[in-house]
Formats: sequence, C-alpha cells, structure tokens
Amino acid sequence: MNENNKVRPFGMRDKIGYMFGDFGNDFTFIFASSFLMVFYTKVLGISGVMVGTLFLLARVVDAFTDITMGRIVDSVKPARDGRFRCWVRRMCGPVAIASFLMYQSAMAGAPMALKVVYMYVTYLLWGSVFYTSINIPYGSMASAITDKPDERTALSTFRTVGATLAGLIIGTVTPLLIYTKDADGNQIVRGGSTFTIIAGVFALCAVLCYVICYKLTTERVKVEPDTDAKKVTLGQTFTAIFRSRALLGIIGAAIFLLLSQLLIQAMNNYLYTEYFGSAGAISIMTILNTVLMLVVVAPLSVPISRRFGKKEASTVGALLAGTVFLLLFFLKVKNVAVYIVLANIGMLGLGFFNTVIWANITDVIDDQEVKTGQREDGTVYAVYSFARKLGQALAGGAGGWALSIIGYDQLAKVQTEAVINGLYTTSTLIPAVCFFIVALFLWFIYPLGKKNVEANVEELKRRRENA
Repeated sequence: MNENNKVRPFGMRDKIGYMFGDFGNDFTFIFASSFLMVFYTKVLGISGVMVGTLFLLARVVDAFTDITMGRIVDSVKPARDGRFRCWVRRMCGPVAIASFLMYQSAMAGAPMALKVVYMYVTYLLWGSVFYTSINIPYGSMASAITDKPDERTALSTFRTVGATLAGLIIGTVTPLLIYTKDADGNQIVRGGSTFTIIAGVFALCAVLCYVICYKLTTERVKVEPDTDAKKVTLGQTFTAIFRSRALLGIIGAAIFLLLSQLLIQAMNNYLYTEYFGSAGAISIMTILNTVLMLVVVAPLSVPISRRFGKKEASTVGALLAGTVFLLLFFLKVKNVAVYIVLANIGMLGLGFFNTVIWANITDVIDDQEVKTGQREDGTVYAVYSFARKLGQALAGGAGGWALSIIGYDQLAKVQTEAVINGLYTTSTLIPAVCFFIVALFLWFIYPLGKKNVEANVEELKRRRENA
C-alpha cells in the first residue's frame, strides 16, 4: 500500500462527496425500510407474515451476493477512476431503476400469486443484487479516501448526515403524500399511483446524489489487488473473518441496532396513525430527530470520539436509548407530543454510535490487517453489510410477524383496542431490549477501545514506513 502524494489533500470536498453517497443510498434504503411494508400490506394487500418471510429469505441470498461482491472488489484490478468509485459510476442507474420497480401500484389488481412473485423478484433485484453492488464499494471507499482515524471519523459523520437528510425528506414528505382520511376521519393510505410517483422521484434523487459523490471524492490510499484473493474459498474467508473478535462484536451490535431502529421506523407508520391517530406526527418526529442529529450529534462526534473513544461513548448512548424506550413502555404515553420528545431523547443517545459506526468498520479493517497481515476492505465491509441487511430483515420480519400476532387486519379501517395496544408494545419494549443488547455487545465483546485503535494505527504506519 502506498500513498499518492500528487492528488489533492483530503478536505471538505471529500466529506461533502461522501455524504452524498449515503444520501443516495438512503433514498432507496430508508424508503424501503420505512414504507415498503406499508406498500405491500396496504396497497397490494399481502399479509405481514408473507412480507416478513420475504425479508428473511432475501438475507439468505445476501449471504452469497454480499460476500461475492466483497471478493470482487478486493481482487479485481482497479479502474482508472479507482477501486471503489468506479462501482458508484456503474451501478447508480441500475439500483435506482430496481427501487422504482418495487412500488408499482398497478399490481394491486393482479392475482395474489402474481403479486407475491412480483414482490420477490423486484425486492431481490434491488436489495440483493444492485444495492449490494453499489453499497459495498461505497462503504469500503472510506479507507481509500484517507488512512487517518480522525478523518475517517469525519467521513463517518458526514455519511450519517447524508443518511439523516435523506431520512428527513423521506420521513416528512412521504407520510403527508401517502396518507389521507376517509369520510369517517380514519387515516388510510392514498390509492392510485401515489407510491409509484414518489418512488420514481426518489430514484432520480438517488442517481443525482451518487453522481455528486463520484465527482467530489478522491481515492488516495492505493491498495494493490490481492493476487491470491481468487484462490481463497468463501468458506476460508468466513473462517478467517469470524475469528476476529472486533468484527463479531460490531456485527452483533449492528444487527440489534438495525433491528431496533428499523422496527421503530416501520412501526411508526402504524403507531402514529392507529394509536395516536395522527399521520402528521410522523413528519414532526422526523424533523425533530433530524435537527438533533445535525445540531447536537454530528458536531460533537469527532471531539467526543477523540476524547473518550468511539466504543466508550457509543455504549453509554445505547444504554440511554434502552432506558428511555423502556420508560416509554411502562408509562403507556397517550399524548403524542410527550411521546415524540421522549423518543427523540432516546434516539439522541444512540445517535453517536450511528454517526461513528462507519469509522468503526475501518478500525476493524485495520485490526484485521494487524493480526493477519492481509487487508480485505471489500470483504470485511461485505460481511458487515450482510449483518446490517440481516438486521433490516429481522426488523421487517419481526414487524410483519408482530402485526400478525397482535391481530392486525390490513383491510380494516379501524383496529381493535387490543391491536392498538399491541402496536405500542411492539414499538417500545422490543427496541428497548435491543438497545440494551447493543450496549452489551459493544462493552463486553467489541475490543477496539480508544487505546487499541491508536495502537493499531501506529503499528500499520510503522509497517508501511518499513515496507
């Protein structure tokens, strides 16, 4: 590995560019996480159990596609525009088109068998093929933009800002467009081509963001292809990686982090409309969360991580989030304003981990190189990406199964009292438990505290200077 000194220095241009990369990712990812189940259940009329099963089965496919993509990135000769950036250029169009195809309202009148086939084909095409093909190189690119820990933390922070902005747009605009009230005043999903149009607009926005990411970022840290990569089997790769305590720790934390957060996002569409009777509250919740992330969490992420360490601060944040959501469960809050304030305090506690988690992955990659002598950015990130998708699937599965267990009727205009209370429990108790589990993984399994990270950086610097 060597550094090309002729390229421009790392700076704000790279941060902005990298931010737009996740901005683009989340125009499809957050939209799917928050509203795809709503589209499947309330527009197409597919049961929550069938949707949840799809999300889990898709992760079986991802176990192969994610790792395969990681191996491709690590072993294929870099293009003229870099090892990772070239994939952003190649795949931005296909992932946007695939996302758009998932939300075709015209399928509502099709036979149920055809709707299920359509659901499986389009979802797998988007999530397991095209999203994988752009997200894994994009995530791995951070380690090629810079090798300095503080700059990587800054990239992670800006990436989170991009995701937050996408979440703001999706979380505020979408509920206002897809929900309306019937003659009796009940919140219902708007019919017609509403979902399809929104998906098309978000797909175009995603492409624009990817183009900006490609234009503004620069790969400085040159990683030569692993000539032996193609000779290593998938089983050997998994064996080597899963011997890493650091990777296992961050994977465990990430799965439960995504399970809790995405379950909250998915259930909010039912909680606020059915329990609180206010679809507009979803937008208010999103706006407040975005403001807190941008004004409080993002500016403090780098100085806090420098002072206390990413692991240490993230653990405290996860404990705070778990405590707040457990409190919400016991209080059985009826006032939507009180609920929004308390829920945002909880998410604020977890916001730090969300902000720096991508820097944690580069720390894991460094740790892997220190211990094995091999650097596999794409493969390690692929394993982590699979874990995140597993968390996404578990959230979708848990949400779908929970709807079925509590007796939710997707065709009913008004749910029973028992169903409404079940929605509240699912939205508070399950996330609380998951947040506590995140804290346990970070503190007891994930070993890369502040001192360990600094030691690994110095060791790799010494090796490269002596190479």
